[in-house]
This record gives sequence, structure tokens and C-alpha cells, in this order.
Amino acid sequence: MGIFKAYDIRGLYPSELDADMARRVGNAFARFLGAKRLVVARDMRTHSPELADAVIEGIRDAGCTAIATGLASTPMSYYAIATQDCDGGLCVTASHNPGEYNGMKLCREGARPVSYETGIAEIERMCAEPYPEVMAERGGFEEVDLLEAYQDHVAGFAQIEAPIKVAIDASNGMAGHTLPGILARLPQIEATTLFMEPDGTFPNHEANPLKEENLDPLRELVRSSGAQLGVCFDGDADRCCFVDETGATVGADLMTAFMSRGFLSRGEKVPVVYDLRSSWVVKEEVARAGGVPIRDRVGHSFIKATMREKGALFGGELSGHFYFADNFTTDSGVIAMLTALSQLSSADYRGKSFSSLVDGLRRYHSTGEVNFRVPDKDAAIDMLRQRYSDGRQDELDGITVEYGDLEKDTWWWFNVRPSNTEPLLRLNLEASSVELRDERRQELVSLLGDPV
Repeated sequence: MGIFKAYDIRGLYPSELDADMARRVGNAFARFLGAKRLVVARDMRTHSPELADAVIEGIRDAGCTAIATGLASTPMSYYAIATQDCDGGLCVTASHNPGEYNGMKLCREGARPVSYETGIAEIERMCAEPYPEVMAERGGFEEVDLLEAYQDHVAGFAQIEAPIKVAIDASNGMAGHTLPGILARLPQIEATTLFMEPDGTFPNHEANPLKEENLDPLRELVRSSGAQLGVCFDGDADRCCFVDETGATVGADLMTAFMSRGFLSRGEKVPVVYDLRSSWVVKEEVARAGGVPIRDRVGHSFIKATMREKGALFGGELSGHFYFADNFTTDSGVIAMLTALSQLSSADYRGKSFSSLVDGLRRYHSTGEVNFRVPDKDAAIDMLRQRYSDGRQDELDGITVEYGDLEKDTWWWFNVRPSNTEPLLRLNLEASSVELRDERRQELVSLLGDPV
């Protein structure tokens, strides 16, 4: 696959994404939006300054003013785009990918995401054309320092009612840049930290908290420090993963269910959006708390659009993205952490262990995401459509098949969807019992081949 992907631009530096291509992207992005002013932010990767500078030159070549924030997490870039007088912007980052990768996340005005369907495909086409003549009047250049304003904004989400201890692994990513000032504003949070120095070579572990082995240093820190929970951030700090005080991982779908309670405690019957890979416990908990559970396609551009359309206050994905309407309907790992800490410090939960609060959410049995490499993804999905024609089916994203209902003793469901970023099919399956889960998983493996 090329560097122009479903939700962003990403590739190996410099073989796939170099300064020349970055300049082309900046120029095409400005022309695509008809922009007069665009924000450019960057992460701490060793080649991000070079690529950000090239993007800025491309933007200026198109007669558009570039507004440079310098070092910024992806959520901080969203803040910049949403609060500055601009037509959109981008962040030079490759998120959780290893240090040899780089990329860009693009937004329109108001931090609305640009996906392949809504602009990246056209930018790809424009980048393949000869580079256009530089405008007679090149765009201007401005530098803005938004770090303290951004830290004030994020700290404002915390409602810490009692002292609370947390262990944090910044993965040598951008949380290490934005988080210290936020914590300094919140003295009731006692934080013990790991790998806070931003380092684009990622010397300690890959900045991907979805890989269980990358959580091992955090688990040790939680236990040694006596923290009430632990949080690990990805490279650009738009995602995070949680562990309880014993070091056990708490899945992002369970965290969506847990944090929904806080948003719904106000008594408003508001929507909560979650992706279709999530446990059925999410829709059950949201409905139980008086909310409206809305199941959506995988991917931040879909979740954000649905939240805006339905007026949702909160949303969550299995990948560790958590979305907040009051944060310009964008995702933030740090705001997710502060939301969880606020909830744990509240009178309703104070004195209770995190593990005891989430154990009740571990009542169903999932496989986690299982990947398959198949020669023809469409044919494989069609085969499943016919094989499971007696189940309730929908094709919101790939194919989902359901048997039974939550109130029944026996039920199970699965979703198989083509990856948006890799040549794979992804299976998620959940059942009312371990035995049924394992039986149905083996059945799907026999149809799709050995997992990769």
C-alpha cells in the first residue's frame, strides 16, 4: 500500500516519505482546501523538523500562510487548528509506528478530520502531478506558542475530588512534552512516571500501548509505586491504554463503558458512540446509565462525524482512542486519563479499587482482534455472508453476524472487516461463555485460515 492511507499519510522515511513529498503534500493540501492560513505542528521524531519545514514551504508556495506551532502532540495540533484563525492544518507524526516512520494527520477548519474518502485521495492525485508554479506572492509564516494555553485547556477537564496516585508511561512520545505542565496544574494527582523524555528513536519500547509487552514496564511501576492505576500513551498522545492496580490490562472498550457512567450521571439521555468491535458490555452499560448507545464504523473520522451528527458527549474505540465533544469532538489520551482519575476520585468511587470497579465489566468473553491474510478479502466476506445467513447480519463495516441477545443465557457475535491500513481481514468475536467463544473462534479459523 502507498503512503496515502484511510485516515492519514504515513510511510518510511526517506524511502517513502521525504522532504520533496512533504512539500508536495503541503502544497496540495493548501490548494485542495483553497486555504489562506494553515497550522503545521510536528512530533519529536528525528526527521519531523525537516518534514515540517518542507510542508511549510509547500503551503507557502501555494500562497497560503503557514502557522507553525513547533513541537506538539496530535491532540495539541487539534487544539491549535480549532482555536487559531485558520482553514485547517496538519501534524507531522507517525503516531505509534517505529522511529523509521513518519507521516501526517490532516484536518479541516474546526479540527474536522480529512480521510481518504474526504480529501486524502484527491491530495494523492495532486501530488502525482508536476509541482505547480510557485505563486507570485508566496504565503506568510507565523510562529505561535500555544503550549501553556493548551495545558490550561486540558487541565480544565479534571475534577479531582481527592488525592489519587497514578503511574504513567509516556513511551518517549509527545505526552512527555505536554503532560508535565498539566500535572503541575493538578496537585492532587500524584504521578510516578516512566520514559517522559521525548525521543524519536524510542529507546525503551515501541510507542504502541496495544501491544501487551509494551505495558510490562508500566505494570512494574504500578505495583512498585502503589498507584491506583496506570496509563500508557502512544507516540503522539492521542491514544492511551489502562492497567489496574494489579497490573492487569483494562481494555479500551471496558474503559468506554466505565467512563460513560460519568458523562451520563448528569441524568441526560445523551448518545455515546463506540466502534463495532467493542464488547456488548458497552451498549449494555450505556443503556443502563440512561444513555443512548450508538454503534459505529471503526476509524476516528467516522466516530467524530457521528458524534457531531448525534450530539454525543463522548465516544470510544477499541484501539484506545477516546473522543470528547468539549474537546472540539477530537480524541485525547491525556483527557481520557484525567476523566478516569476524576471518576475514581469522586465520592461515588472513592476508596474502591480500580480492579473491583472494572471486574464487573469483564462479564463477557472476547477473542480480541485476530488477523488473517487471505487472497481475496471480498470473496472471504461473501463466503461468511452465505455461511452465516441464519444470523442477524449487517454490513456497517465488513460483516457482523449476531446470534441470540444479551438477556439470553447463550449468545455470540462476530465481526470480520478488511483492514484500512494492511492487506488483512480482522476478526473480533465475543460470546456469553469461554467455551462458546473458543468453539466459534475455531470455527472461524477453519474458514479463514491460520491467524497471522
